[in-house]
Amino acid sequence: MDEIRINLFALLKSISNAQDLVSPLLSNHHQQVAYLSFRLAKKLGLPLEEQRDIFLAGLVHDIGALSSDKRLEFIEKEPMNIDNHAFIGAKLMQECRPIQDLALIIKYHHLPWNHGKGTSHQGERVSFGSHIIHLADRVCTMIKKDKNILTQLPHILATIKANKDSVFVAGVIEALEELSVEEYTWLDLMSSYPVNRIDIEQFHMDLLDIDDVIEITLLFSRIIDFRSRFTAKHSAGVANIAYQLAKLKGFTSIQCKMMLVAGYLHDLGKLVISNDILEKPGSLTMDEFNEMRSHTYYTYQLLDSIPGFEEIKEWAAYHHERLDGSGYPFHIKGDGLSTGARIMAVADVFTAITEDRPYRLGMDDEQSIKVLNNMVQNNALDKEIVDILIHNLQMIKELREKSQRMANEKYEAFFRFKG
Repeated sequence: MDEIRINLFALLKSISNAQDLVSPLLSNHHQQVAYLSFRLAKKLGLPLEEQRDIFLAGLVHDIGALSSDKRLEFIEKEPMNIDNHAFIGAKLMQECRPIQDLALIIKYHHLPWNHGKGTSHQGERVSFGSHIIHLADRVCTMIKKDKNILTQLPHILATIKANKDSVFVAGVIEALEELSVEEYTWLDLMSSYPVNRIDIEQFHMDLLDIDDVIEITLLFSRIIDFRSRFTAKHSAGVANIAYQLAKLKGFTSIQCKMMLVAGYLHDLGKLVISNDILEKPGSLTMDEFNEMRSHTYYTYQLLDSIPGFEEIKEWAAYHHERLDGSGYPFHIKGDGLSTGARIMAVADVFTAITEDRPYRLGMDDEQSIKVLNNMVQNNALDKEIVDILIHNLQMIKELREKSQRMANEKYEAFFRFKG
């Protein structure tokens, strides 16, 4: 494989769906906000490029909501300061070149109109797209899923209009009133996948090369890991070890980079798992263990919707599969597991047993080699991949330590930032 091209929209939609999995109460929230934001932007006659950016920003507007336990509280109660999830999301995106243009839209998507009328308290220009997403976000959170949407519209409109020129921009409210008579807009909004009702081709979405994909997936690995201090560096260790093992196995440059992407995303499904389980210092109950085991299934499902991610999806999602078929969630065995999937499994096991956890220290060389060899003897891990790791143990160990140290420094620096 000489190159890979991934559609930006497809990747962000997958990230959007992952964010919605964090809180079942907000299921489909990001797609609804993206859809309604686009309809408002179009009704206002904004340029197509601006419509596209508002639409994409709506898809990932809550990307800074790192804690699943606070998602609902964010909507109404969160103060407008540097700890606000919108500010955190903007900070994450500012450091990601392929999507950094969306950062300013996201940063102020909860700023009331009368807090500066186009300018933040810091004197920074507030994108008009921020005000559109703000209104769309509030409308979508007011919708009751167990009642007919058309019946709810008069009450929603009255509530929004009561905040005209204070919380919301008058012009955007007028666009919402015009949309309110278009029944199809609201029925689209309540459909299973609202964004599928939009002609995406009109936007001429960018096709990302592998280096762009790495930047975006590195950002998202931080969202996965930053939910907890205890997981703040795991994906970095797995991704870099998998990349190095692939290189030693003779993978092409593009395939090695694809392995890096798979490593960054291998725990994507953990967004579904509650922090109480992720951070539990002791043994998990059977129910908690079963919940934890589901994360690889969700990783697979979330990546399954991205054209061009077929190999990356399997390498990422099969990291708990075992050669003897005893792994999960698909119980694939033997030749059904590609070399890439086998590499990821070894990288994940080695990282997990050698990194420090809240409840134990990482294993030393002798202990980790023993565990890996035992798993080979039990037909769980691939002998050739394990032998490559053991023969390069010092380099692999130093790589894990360096990549995780850098990830931890990023974590600490990120939460020290001041605007």
